[in-house]
Amino acid sequence: MIRLQPITTADLKHYRFMEELLVDSFPPDEYRQLEQLREYTDRVGNFYNNIIFDDDLPIGFLTYWEFERFYYFEHFATNPALRNGGYGRRTLEYLCSQLKLPIVLEVERPGGTEMAARRICFYRRLGFTLWRKDYHQPPYKPDDRSIPMYLMVHGDLQPQRDYEMIRRQLYTAVYGVKLG
Repeated sequence: MIRLQPITTADLKHYRFMEELLVDSFPPDEYRQLEQLREYTDRVGNFYNNIIFDDDLPIGFLTYWEFERFYYFEHFATNPALRNGGYGRRTLEYLCSQLKLPIVLEVERPGGTEMAARRICFYRRLGFTLWRKDYHQPPYKPDDRSIPMYLMVHGDLQPQRDYEMIRRQLYTAVYGVKLG
């Protein structure tokens, strides 16, 4: 049975598993400095770092933010040895049925890689909607670049009504961008 277990840096075994999986699963410009991630994990009240378990087997991790009107899934990955085993689907089905607010996540734009197109199809099969609005993930670190992405949404959010609110929330809270 799928379950999420919140972790802190004091949980050395699980935190190490999460950090190693993060570094193995994402390019360096798609995650914050590990020291900052540790700080967020232990001290930011609306940021959650979780290990995903199937019974007692750690299969992946999910970091997310809880905002007033939606959840933002920042990083989601399963252990490479367990990929294509249905764990990602089962985890998202579980979360979509349990969470009371809509879910927002970022995806790479299709066209760059086959994996980006496959990822979008994966989320669509689970009921997420692709918003084809001009969105760029701000840089995590000073020397990083912004990355062209799209938002995908599960739940009662509309691009015409909610895009700007979501973009502003992500830019300021998640990425620390100062907006005028």
